[in-house]
Amino acid sequence: MDLDDRRGVLNSLEHYYDSVPRSSARVEDFGPLTLFVRDGDGFPSYARPSVGWSGAVSAAEVASVRERQRALDLPESFEWVAETTPGLRTAVEQTGLVVHEHVLMVLSPHALIPALPERADGVVVRSLGPDDPALPSALALLYLAFGEPGTRVGVAGVTELDEAVDSRAADGSVERMASRIRAGLTGVAAAVVDGRALCAGRHQPVGTVSEIVGMGTLPTARRRGLALAVTASLVADARSRGVGTVFLSASDDDVARIYSRLGFDRVGTALIAEPAE
Repeated sequence: MDLDDRRGVLNSLEHYYDSVPRSSARVEDFGPLTLFVRDGDGFPSYARPSVGWSGAVSAAEVASVRERQRALDLPESFEWVAETTPGLRTAVEQTGLVVHEHVLMVLSPHALIPALPERADGVVVRSLGPDDPALPSALALLYLAFGEPGTRVGVAGVTELDEAVDSRAADGSVERMASRIRAGLTGVAAAVVDGRALCAGRHQPVGTVSEIVGMGTLPTARRRGLALAVTASLVADARSRGVGTVFLSASDDDVARIYSRLGFDRVGTALIAEPAE
């Protein structure tokens, strides 16, 4: 990808980042920064650079947004792309937030995603509809996956997954996701065995762009190629909806190398700033 193509892609991602949370959040304008405030239990709240802003962002302006986030009892979280808003990191760090780096990757438009073969281990990789019985486990397993980050085989297994499903049965998360699926706002795919999702992810299309998010594998089911298979299913679903640009943020270089096998290329660095733990 040459420099002009990269700039074009990053510009389209900026518009996507601004558009996607608006389906479940209200917007507050802070000049160079935009604060998205989730509607009820919807899309997570965070702040990011305002689309089209080309000037500097000061630490005072970041602090103003943080003050508003605290007043609303929201996470003091900021997300942006380093290459698009290079000066924001300094301003954010001056207010005391910690910045985490992620590998921003875009699928090559020429990448050929292989058809999903029938697996010998009994796992079926498929898109999930709003009434799919595997949807609750597809959502619950993310808490277990993110609780044991990385790619190594972990401790949490199907017993813990069943407990996680039961503990969240009444929190409304399945109903909210089902509504998003029906509305075409989110596509969900999972690797399912015995009615449980062992790996799951989703994509959120806006026009011709979609981001793959919320990808997680049950810790005891890692190192079986499930994440790649689910990603391939999500890409196929996105392309079937007319999406031309599919992207994601990999947590580190090891994870990025996995996604590169499907044809994802690094285009930048996604940054997330949060208070120190």
